[in-house]
Amino acid sequence: MGIFDFLTAKKPTASVAKDRLRIIVAHERVTRGGPDYLPMLQRELLEVIRKYVNVDAEAVKVDLIGDGDNKVLDISVALPENGAQA
Repeated sequence: MGIFDFLTAKKPTASVAKDRLRIIVAHERVTRGGPDYLPMLQRELLEVIRKYVNVDAEAVKVDLIGDGDNKVLDISVALPENGAQA
């Protein structure tokens, strides 16, 4: 123990671990992307769209956007330039 060690405040290791866990949980919630049904909804939309137009799997994006108390389902479909029919 140094002479000036009392000047620096040290956080207990449990508090540091708790803060790190909060960051990890918050990051997982953000990267998770929303409710469990969104990937299934995206696949089903892709199947329906493919009945009429040839599109890639990445052409359909489904996101749930929070706007205050409201949630908005944002569906984006990138259609091919040439209008290729299925």
